[in-house]
Amino acid sequence: MLRLLPVLILLLWASAALLAPWLGLEPNRIDLPRILAAPGAAHLLGTDDLGRPVLDRLLVGAQTSLFVGVGVVLLSALVGSLIGGTAALAGGWVDLLIVRIVDVFLAFPGILLAIALAGLLGPGLFNVIFALGAVGWVGYARLARAQVLSLRSRDHVLAARALGVGQARILWRHLLPLALAPLLVEATFGIAATIIAEAGLSFLGLGVQPPAASWGSMIRDGVAYMLVAPHLVLAPGLTLMLVVLAINLLGDRLRDRLDVRLAKG
Repeated sequence: MLRLLPVLILLLWASAALLAPWLGLEPNRIDLPRILAAPGAAHLLGTDDLGRPVLDRLLVGAQTSLFVGVGVVLLSALVGSLIGGTAALAGGWVDLLIVRIVDVFLAFPGILLAIALAGLLGPGLFNVIFALGAVGWVGYARLARAQVLSLRSRDHVLAARALGVGQARILWRHLLPLALAPLLVEATFGIAATIIAEAGLSFLGLGVQPPAASWGSMIRDGVAYMLVAPHLVLAPGLTLMLVVLAINLLGDRLRDRLDVRLAKG
């Protein structure tokens, strides 16, 4: 049962995010007589400082986290894999230049660079995705480069070159598919890291803007009322922790399953 718990948590998260538009939620409905109401029959998770239902905002926040997490990882994985694979396949000064660019990005803490980019671009959902994607491609580029370097001397790659197949086709059809397993594991952990980063940016006011709901902004708004209404922080905080923990646990399982050395051991 414990092994299924992460799967159930992620299914609930994804279902809440995908079905939120059809659940008849009212995340922005202000009810002044019910300001800071405790969890009860009327509102299962209570209300916030404007009388808005915390549960409804939590479900809408799940939609935000899923959209940002998947969007950033898809963008980062695609760009990073193509850049890293191109560097390894081209070699020479192209490889050296790309490696130095990657080193420059790695010299800065990723979250600080994302904060700087988000501050320059301004708050907003798509700006958050761009800012996080702009710093998230580096890990995929390094991993893809390492994988392609170990695969580019394979017989099928040499045969494709002998037949006059172009570099782009060799990379896309013959190399990246073989590097998919480690990239998929990296993407799984990347989703967890992106969800935390999005919550952090929203907590700082650089993510989605009011009245849109985000787990990070919900925690920020609830900090001022910790002593009188702790549910404003506990509900989004525990939800964020459970989702990220479930993703990491499934990422560990996926890595163990796809790693041939671990499977043989």
